[in-house]
Amino acid sequence: MIRLPGLATAHSHAFQRGLRGRTQRLPAGAAGSFWSWRGLMYRFAERLDPESMYALARFAYAELARHGVTAVGEFHYVHHQPDGTPYGERTTMADAVIRAARDAGLRVTLLRVLYHRAGAGRAPEGAQRRFSDARLEDALADVEALARRWAEEPAVRVGLAPHSVRAVPAEWLEEAARFAAERALPLHAHVAEQRREIRECLAEHGRRPVELLAERGVLGPAFVAVHATHLRPHEVRLLGAARSFACVCRTTERDLGDGAPPLGPLLDAGARLCVGVDSHALGDPFEELRAVELDERVRTEARTVACDGAGLLAAGSAEGYAAIGFEGAEGADRVELDAADPSLAGLGGADAATWADGVIFGASGRAVRRVEVAGEAIVEGGVPRGGSAARRAFEAAVAAIA
Repeated sequence: MIRLPGLATAHSHAFQRGLRGRTQRLPAGAAGSFWSWRGLMYRFAERLDPESMYALARFAYAELARHGVTAVGEFHYVHHQPDGTPYGERTTMADAVIRAARDAGLRVTLLRVLYHRAGAGRAPEGAQRRFSDARLEDALADVEALARRWAEEPAVRVGLAPHSVRAVPAEWLEEAARFAAERALPLHAHVAEQRREIRECLAEHGRRPVELLAERGVLGPAFVAVHATHLRPHEVRLLGAARSFACVCRTTERDLGDGAPPLGPLLDAGARLCVGVDSHALGDPFEELRAVELDERVRTEARTVACDGAGLLAAGSAEGYAAIGFEGAEGADRVELDAADPSLAGLGGADAATWADGVIFGASGRAVRRVEVAGEAIVEGGVPRGGSAARRAFEAAVAAIA
């Protein structure tokens, strides 16, 4: 048996697990892009309710657990009813996600997303009404309510996430950074995922996204820049000097055609690295980790340019836990792989470094046999706790929505 510390996925949109296989084709002659995918995702999001949100998230988390994930950062933005009216209990949807993670046995950080607009000078459109708050103070009150409600649950954290420079005004960024710093909360945001985002930021602020975040006091060691895809060298240096995280979500970034972030330069500059499953296009943390290095090899036409196996394991474990506010807790969680799995054949007698490379670059999540969180088994014999019932409820939810 091969034992690993707990593995974290620091960026998840659990409900998007229901989209798998449903966004890959377009009508004849249509152009595919992130923005066309977003339209399909919005149509799905418009039909969610608290029960379907729970069912989708519960199975998404069971699938992650089955493949070795023990902690998740949920970047949660479907807050309100379809017309934008808050639920009677404003945090109903967030609570459903947290319950789903705990029922699957995972540690979870609920990153409550701030969303206000469709873009500069544009009111929320369509499904965005479900994401948006007219007043920043209402969103921050939700963060405080969630923190109070789950304060006695050691496997739950709450954080704050301005969605992007596109979705919130600059003054919200500054206030969110202050609020998070005063309470020692994780602070996450999508950063420079799409070139259009950069053009719009320049048009509104005369700044690129990372420049704006630096100017507004957002960067720092608790800040997680999700994607960090289209950066110029000085922006890489800004993130590195602040010791901010870059959360890379390669299976989703490949699926959406986002591009490839400059991982080698980010690490050289001092940025910290973690990974995220994002849209749940694939639920295998080993593929998510090795893709960081392998896609960087494609980008640079070189080998071993970002991380070896040990470095990637640290990104997927200790650094991922730190990025979502569980620093140091990875040692209390355990993932056991079957050393006899065919994907690990030939490693007998190898040294520790070779084992790390073999596991990260060659293992499949299918090799996972047992997973423990705080000493409690959530996967045994390769079977996640409550997995069959979770799958039935998930399939019923997808059939009703899709």
